[in-house]
Amino acid sequence: MAMTEERVWSSGGSGRSRRDRQPCRYKVYVPDTLSNRQFLFEGSVAADVVDAERAIMDFNGKASALASTEALARILLRAESLASSRIEGMVVGARRILRAEVEGSVGAGHTDASAKEILANIEAMDWAISQVSTGSQITLQLLLEVNRRLLAETELSGSGGKLREEQNWIGGSDFNPCSADFVPPEWESVEALMEDLVEFSNQDDLPAVAQAALAHSQFETVHPFVDGNGRTGRVLIQMILRRRGLSPNVVPPVSLILATQAKDYVEGLGATRYSGAPDSKDAIDGISLWVGRFAAACVRSVADAMEYENAAKAIQDKWREKLQKVRAGSSLDKLLSGLVGMPILTVSTAMKLTGSSHQKTSAAVSKLVEAGVLKRMSSGMRNVSYEAPEIIEAFTSLERQLGSPAGDTKSSPPSRAVPARVVH
Repeated sequence: MAMTEERVWSSGGSGRSRRDRQPCRYKVYVPDTLSNRQFLFEGSVAADVVDAERAIMDFNGKASALASTEALARILLRAESLASSRIEGMVVGARRILRAEVEGSVGAGHTDASAKEILANIEAMDWAISQVSTGSQITLQLLLEVNRRLLAETELSGSGGKLREEQNWIGGSDFNPCSADFVPPEWESVEALMEDLVEFSNQDDLPAVAQAALAHSQFETVHPFVDGNGRTGRVLIQMILRRRGLSPNVVPPVSLILATQAKDYVEGLGATRYSGAPDSKDAIDGISLWVGRFAAACVRSVADAMEYENAAKAIQDKWREKLQKVRAGSSLDKLLSGLVGMPILTVSTAMKLTGSSHQKTSAAVSKLVEAGVLKRMSSGMRNVSYEAPEIIEAFTSLERQLGSPAGDTKSSPPSRAVPARVVH
């Protein structure tokens, strides 16, 4: 039975005010376990879950209009990781991230510290998804490694990949949990709760979208790490959707919607933190509220991602029409296909897309510059970089669209920081 338990905080230490040093009472939340449990949802919520699963599966099945599904998967993975970081307050535009990626790929080193941390988020999500396939197992060790990768380049790297051994809390004072908005379970119970969460994540008796929603809310409730809990918990969403076979090709950028609907997101997570029996009205109502909101976010994320895919396809068609004859399988053909996922590149990074020699790839890049597809950029990097402005503009428009509660920034202003509108 889920409950809150009262504790007394006693803290000494110099350099703090008398108020921060005073003992105080606070309440720790102890959640119910998830594995081998029956869940009841309101009828409308069950319908929302069905709609979300159909949308994600249809998108994965139809996301082949682009010449390279891999390119679409790469850009949407980047969008999902950017949004997950943005929920944590790290605001970096797509162009900065793309430039930082190129810097790293050519061995120039990362000069942008904020971009470097978000790149770690992209790498961690990419790595995690690569470890999961339909029917495979999600393990605690896998989640620990995701967190380690997230924190590897931060001041808290020593805590990365380890379950916490201290009390943490959300909101309130930095020194004690007495005025916190939420206090997770005590650290001694974290390992058992995480083992239960992993067992639940590997079960197949619930619809995948409902399972991902519940696993994510439980992860955030347990708050098992010193830092990186939100980002690790949102990686878990994609791992479950991949394991259940809903998104074998491309991830739905659901974090972009959760970032836009931040108030509803936090309220939804809080609604799952009921007190009492798991079959009580409060439990059923709270879980239904969260799962319904999560399912709706999945549907919205897929609809907007489809718009981006259509925009990218139209751009590719225009490029190919401008270039006229493009031999199938040529360096030029492969480069055109891959630009959607790598809109800023150098000749060296372009060679990864073409699989061709430096000479052939360089010739293909030159043709795209002449055709106006690529624009040569002046930069402090050792290697000259090239940019596909139309793809970056399309990606920027997607982020702006997803940042608007109504999906249109002209009629509904963004509810969070988004890139500036591109003006021609």
